[in-house]
Amino acid sequence: MFADFQLAPDDISAIRFGISPGHELCHAVRVLQRPEEQPLQWGWLRSVRSRVPQDAFELMAVIIGEAGYFPDFLTATPTWDLTPADEAERLAAVPPELLRADLAKMLARSTGARRVAIGRMIEQPLHARAMIAAAWSEVWHAVLEPVWPQLERLLRADIAVRARRITTQGIAVMVAGLHESVAWQGDVVRVRLRRHRELVDCRGSGLVLVPSVMGGLGCAVLTEPPAQPTLFYPAQGVTETWAKDPAAASRSLGALIGPARAGILLSAHDPRTTTQVAADSGLAPSTASHHLTVLRESGLIASERRGARVLHVRTPLGEAFVGATN
Repeated sequence: MFADFQLAPDDISAIRFGISPGHELCHAVRVLQRPEEQPLQWGWLRSVRSRVPQDAFELMAVIIGEAGYFPDFLTATPTWDLTPADEAERLAAVPPELLRADLAKMLARSTGARRVAIGRMIEQPLHARAMIAAAWSEVWHAVLEPVWPQLERLLRADIAVRARRITTQGIAVMVAGLHESVAWQGDVVRVRLRRHRELVDCRGSGLVLVPSVMGGLGCAVLTEPPAQPTLFYPAQGVTETWAKDPAAASRSLGALIGPARAGILLSAHDPRTTTQVAADSGLAPSTASHHLTVLRESGLIASERRGARVLHVRTPLGEAFVGATN
């Protein structure tokens, strides 16, 4: 079974990247329900178990479930600059008719007390929206906000690697490298699914590719209007220690390659000039240049000339290196 995302063959911009705080939170709720299935999240789990707000979590668990579909209204259309605050604000203003429609899909997938609870929410959508928005924020602040800097770094680093792969190897190679279940076939992005087959016309709207830390090792798709066609895939560099405090990660990396180079490498997810690297690191330009040369010769940093400037950014090897020490 497959989901085929049909793209306009002459529109390379039809594929773009985004991040989704809502998607991460929904899957965090699922990890908390079935932790034995997510060993890469055990380090994160150990750090958050004691502060999970029980009532808010139980409400989120009811509407999200343990697997399969969860309500589309819990996630906004992923964009590059989407923030958790944006997500929470949008959720508090979800149209009641959309909330009822998505909850009706969950009702059809539910039994017993869970079905009764969802049925009550459908009957009182405005009250349900307020409860869900409050629970979303409470769970977010308890379990993901403390590690959002680490999580967001992994998401943006993954996107940086994929974007560079487009420029060096082409969009087909990049798409095929997202996951073993994803293939590029002419003007179609094909995703292997378990239960059904569908053709999604993305011409005119495009396809959003979204890396995920909490979503596990598989891919997920969002295809039903009015949602933007979206493919969620596993982010690179996720290890059991991904949620380690950034200062601890910096110390670990610093012990390996030295504090100055560690700081430069950790902050090299966005392209910067030598002058910018020096200013950000508090180093003399000549010292920053020396460290950049060592990192470049080690294959951890790539330096590219753009006009009169030379920009330095982590390579895929550098991303893996940072992920392994995080």
